[in-house]
Amino acid sequence: MKTLDAIARVLAAEGVEHLNAYPSTSLIESAAALGIRPIICRQERVGVGIADGYTRVTNGRPPGAFAMQYGPGAENAFAGVATAFSDAVPMLLLPMGHPRERAGVFPHFNSVRSFGAITKSVEQIQTAESAVDTMRRAFARLKMGRPGPVMVEIPTDVAGQEVSDSVVEAYRPVKTTVAGANPQAVAEAAEALMKAKAPVIYAGQGALYGEATDELVQLAELLQIPVVTSMAGKSAFPETHPLALGSATGVMNRAAYHFLRDADLVFALGSSLTKHSMTTPIPEDKVFIQAADDSIDIGKNYDIDYPLIGDARLIVRQFIEACNDIGVSGRDGSTAEKIAALRQQWLAEWNAKLTSAETPITPYRVINEFMNLVDPNDAIVTHDSGSPRDQLMPFYRSGGPRTYLGWGKSHGLGTGLGLNIGAKLAAPDKFTVNFMGDAAFGMVGLDFETAARNNIPILTVVFNNSTMAITAGAMATSHELYSTRDIGGNYADMAQAMGGWSEKVENPSDVAAAIRRARSATENGQASLLEFITSEESDFSHRAPFS
Repeated sequence: MKTLDAIARVLAAEGVEHLNAYPSTSLIESAAALGIRPIICRQERVGVGIADGYTRVTNGRPPGAFAMQYGPGAENAFAGVATAFSDAVPMLLLPMGHPRERAGVFPHFNSVRSFGAITKSVEQIQTAESAVDTMRRAFARLKMGRPGPVMVEIPTDVAGQEVSDSVVEAYRPVKTTVAGANPQAVAEAAEALMKAKAPVIYAGQGALYGEATDELVQLAELLQIPVVTSMAGKSAFPETHPLALGSATGVMNRAAYHFLRDADLVFALGSSLTKHSMTTPIPEDKVFIQAADDSIDIGKNYDIDYPLIGDARLIVRQFIEACNDIGVSGRDGSTAEKIAALRQQWLAEWNAKLTSAETPITPYRVINEFMNLVDPNDAIVTHDSGSPRDQLMPFYRSGGPRTYLGWGKSHGLGTGLGLNIGAKLAAPDKFTVNFMGDAAFGMVGLDFETAARNNIPILTVVFNNSTMAITAGAMATSHELYSTRDIGGNYADMAQAMGGWSEKVENPSDVAAAIRRARSATENGQASLLEFITSEESDFSHRAPFS
């Protein structure tokens, strides 16, 4: 069989159900012939985002995959891959490559060379007979260790060559393994955790990939320790739980701020603790326990007192056992009451925004109405970059694992649309919703048609304030002289023109009913968009309090 057919057979054996793609690559045909559904996007960056969102929801089992042509196709995908790499997403990328005789000849684009900095691994298939082994290595790297995108380039001259059927038939899906941490190191860290007077658990995305939520809840309840999550880790700990502090990013709620400020020990579980504009810099007057699955993330920005390397779920189980061996007793059980009191105080201060009848509508009114109407366990919610992210993150309380897709270390405008489409493909029974601004929609909005055309019933919420509000300080002079922040568009009209259901909302009293109608439209199988005409909102909750 042809090399491309062999690759498709490997994809099928590994459980891949969708091939997100943009022509021209004959892998689309080979995959379709095996029942792997092609999802043809309008732009490669968004197609990568669809594979990214799918992967996050499935935890990479199976991974999302994206295929594209050599040259411009691979070039257009770069931004999406950079986002996946920064957020450690284990997805598979399959660009075509120039014929080997032309590979590396200036100025031909070379994926192996160009994507090396933003992939966990990238490899070119050298011969037809090596294709299956190359794919095996790719899946091994996808399934084990620190997550990240993996790329295999397929030279066009190799793509059509013959592979022995026996080589393909011998392929078996890659088995995985994980490891716990050094038991003595865990025992020492557990003793420090139990001796701490005001500890906080800081859960990152590694807790999600490790599927450690149940164990994390058990540990938090055992020791009565509050849990805060990173942006990427949001939903690793159910945010409706009495010990949940919510997420701490560049913004946060009052409880997260209070407990992080006053903590004497921070247990970072499955977090790289990367200092970044989209993460909160944790005050460094703390004792730090850090558990990660790769040594590259240990101690890179903080002095770590108790470093641990291993799988998040296994490490939490080790902690539970160690704490029980030491003997759990006497910890103050009032933590949940303090969290509830701080939350109520904070919400009371924000109530005027959350229930505002002002026009244009404040985004906080929309977010509040959405939270009142939607059970977080029935939904998967994500955000885009900029103001919608910072407005949504502190207030929205996610449900169980992967009911929220937080992202942003590489925060390209428009990423949320692809993530939303991919999430719906992975979890068709969920109400999947992306909150984005008008600037973000301007970047990628044509791919709303991808959802409509493929009968993927997502909801996109567009906050349209006709300006780039978050840049007000950075573009004051140019805006005064040339109106550089102002943008425009009738996005509900655009969504209808692309085959979806849509509605424009200008009156705050219509917000709740519009959300109900939009959800009904998605339940009827329609890709839907709500355009809210919003104010240039500039208030944010505890923005960068520790900077």
